Amino acid sequence: PNTLLARGNLAASYWTAGRTDEAIVIEEQVLADRERVLGIDHPSTLTSRANLAASYRQAGRTGEAIVIEEQVVADRERVLGIDHPDTLTSRGNLAGSYRQAGRTG
Repeated sequence: PNTLLARGNLAASYWTAGRTDEAIVIEEQVLADRERVLGIDHPSTLTSRANLAASYRQAGRTGEAIVIEEQVVADRERVLGIDHPDTLTSRGNLAGSYRQAGRTG
């Protein structure tokens, strides 16, 4: 788990530096490892999935981001509850992706 955390932090650093493509490669690997080690419903796995979606959106891969974000919202509602701060953040992220994709109505 510490290695996964460190790799996730590296991806976040790349994302912050605008090196989105490099962040995506690491985030995809971290997500796969977290799903295998922690399970698909673990809060850290859900966070990894949300981070990957954010990188996809930043890279202009909005359609892929929306698919992931819709699942993250559903999973966080089920696992954490509808009023949990992470669930609410995920809803906001999904709304931003919808807006970016022109889906405002």
